[in-house]
Amino acid sequence: MTFEISRHAREEMERRAIPLNIVETVLQNPQQIVDEYGNKKAFQSIMDIGTGKDYLVRVIVNDTLDPARVITVYKTSKVKKYWRQP
Repeated sequence: MTFEISRHAREEMERRAIPLNIVETVLQNPQQIVDEYGNKKAFQSIMDIGTGKDYLVRVIVNDTLDPARVITVYKTSKVKKYWRQP
């Protein structure tokens, strides 16, 4: 699947200090894909983004578009809140 990163998502990546290579890694090989509200999905992985601490990196995607559009990106330490158990 190919992805287009929105201007808002790029701004949030910069503001939240999340490098492009981290976002690309999550998009290409997510540990989970979770349905979100509307037509959105959260591609997410637990990873260290260079801080020495593990965060859940969530990339919110509208995959009904072609190419799929990255809406926003964020990291959180609240893994249990978003992680879905099988």
